[in-house]
Amino acid sequence: MQVCPACQRSQPEINRFCVQCGRRLDGRANCQLADRPPRQAPEQLNITVLYGMVVFLILALLFPPWETPPTQAPEFLGMHFILSPPAQEAVVSRMLLTIELVTIAIAGMYGAFLFRKK
Repeated sequence: MQVCPACQRSQPEINRFCVQCGRRLDGRANCQLADRPPRQAPEQLNITVLYGMVVFLILALLFPPWETPPTQAPEFLGMHFILSPPAQEAVVSRMLLTIELVTIAIAGMYGAFLFRKK
């Protein structure tokens, strides 16, 4: 048996704290913060990278990939401004635009996580 230095109550040997007053029984300081590792600030995503991702998404919408109309043989006509198609009756390639937008969004989120502020 061990005796609490503060309240003089008998405690079993396995106890580290007094059940009466809560003080440490091993003689160390009664500060519980000394036992814990230092607390770190939570990590935050890099906002600059996220803003860059939004800019690239807007540019991808303004300059979409164009392809030939369905009546012609499929051909990629390139990236042109949304209001000026590269050829008569050219159409926006929805599949390529979707792939482009998803790729930019995933790369932006990954980049914001990779370059997060610690």
